[in-house]
Amino acid sequence: MILIVDFGSQTAHLIGRRLRQIGTTIAYVHPEEAIIEAKKLKPNGIILSGGPSSVYDKSAPTVSADIFTLGIPILGICYGWQLMAKLLGGNVKNTIKEYGEEKVTIEEPLGLFNNIPKKQFTIIVSHGDTVVTLPEGFSQTASTKTVEFTAVQNSAKHLYGVQFHPEAHHTEYGLHILENFTAICKEKYKPISLNPEKIIADIKNIVGNQKVICAVSGGVDSTVAAFLIAKAIGGNLIPVYVDSGLMRQHTDEHVKNIFSKHVRSNLVIIDARKRFIKKLKDITDSEQKRMIIGRLYVEIFQEVALKHPEAKFLGQGTIYSDVIESKGSKHASHIKSHHNVGGLPKDMHLKLLEPMRNFYKDEVREIGRLAGIPKEIVMQQPWPGPGHAVNIMGSVTEKRLAQVMQADQIVVEEMKKAGLYNKVFECFAIMTGAYSTAVKGDSRVYAEVVAIRSYDSVDIMTAEWSKIPYDILAKMSSRIVNEIADVSRVVYDITSKPPATMRWE
Repeated sequence: MILIVDFGSQTAHLIGRRLRQIGTTIAYVHPEEAIIEAKKLKPNGIILSGGPSSVYDKSAPTVSADIFTLGIPILGICYGWQLMAKLLGGNVKNTIKEYGEEKVTIEEPLGLFNNIPKKQFTIIVSHGDTVVTLPEGFSQTASTKTVEFTAVQNSAKHLYGVQFHPEAHHTEYGLHILENFTAICKEKYKPISLNPEKIIADIKNIVGNQKVICAVSGGVDSTVAAFLIAKAIGGNLIPVYVDSGLMRQHTDEHVKNIFSKHVRSNLVIIDARKRFIKKLKDITDSEQKRMIIGRLYVEIFQEVALKHPEAKFLGQGTIYSDVIESKGSKHASHIKSHHNVGGLPKDMHLKLLEPMRNFYKDEVREIGRLAGIPKEIVMQQPWPGPGHAVNIMGSVTEKRLAQVMQADQIVVEEMKKAGLYNKVFECFAIMTGAYSTAVKGDSRVYAEVVAIRSYDSVDIMTAEWSKIPYDILAKMSSRIVNEIADVSRVVYDITSKPPATMRWE
């Protein structure tokens, strides 16, 4: 077993997910409990995760330095490596920062880099602090153009450090690096499976004969959750689609189709468009928007529950990336409140049922596929619960909502015409809240800028911007500025994650 010490990294859980993918048993522990749990569990290896803190912060999480004397192989990732260096006598400074993609060069093809076929490859980095002086007994094994000690090792004590994220999907050979560490740990492998039958059995045990009101949006996560809950409790499922007016065009028809043909449950549709627009009036802060939307959704679900007093649970399609970005672990940094996590009121009367909570997007898709949900549903583009409210920077008005919906539809149509829609993870339009001068009909106009965002990802934790051909972008731009009133120009977002998040809000 590999013990993962969670310092609050956005990808701490992803480390475990990659190790599970390899076939390794894992356990998580808070830093304060690491030395006690390591002595008790006697793991084959320990991984110190990244985290949002600086090792010199007064409240920075730490571990006992005795953990390095246990004779157990240890891998420090990002903050985990910085902390290892500091505790063992190295020096860490905040003079060199790296975010996003970098090229790493292997100096010594040993340990973590054993049998990697390329001397230079792409890694994902996200750090403000950097180790500048190595502890005694450590040597350099890899570097980037700006960071000397991107990877190091103390082979005598089986201690390893990397200033990048091997767990990130977009780190080349990241899985290979983790496999090399587990080989150093002499870890035994157990094949894993994403078994929908086990999830269905767990739902049965939790719910029994009670009813579940399930929030559905037509998206992958809520559809898979509803499908499994229906398999577990049959007619006791009450799927509810709240038409907030913030979804993509034709979403209501899409949801109706899913529940008439595949889930076969009586779908309840609530028209709440006016309520959402009213609640969002004059709200410009993105966190406040998400909180308002989350509370209003639950308020409506609790109104439905009054008509079904036998319903004790609220089913949701919450997945792990929602949880971790909403500060889902003890030392994690708050990135943004997902409406189905951070926006939930404390006085909610329904108990949460979230069968997908510990899975990533690609795992949810695989579970859905294994459960028998058609490919065109499980592989559809994701869409956030707050919908276009978080594609509008600033105030959500009926006019700007209509504009972004029209721009988004143009993006979707042109991507489909080009055969690209199903090849990218997600694409959409954004009302940026920025204004610029344009000339329309020989007259000066000062109007809003629309942005296009398209990215490629597997698990949402990391992403690369899509390399859409220029002629396709040109068609989108031309249509948007010509067909939508009060739009001055179109820009294309070419920022990967990290450092950007998927959406602008």
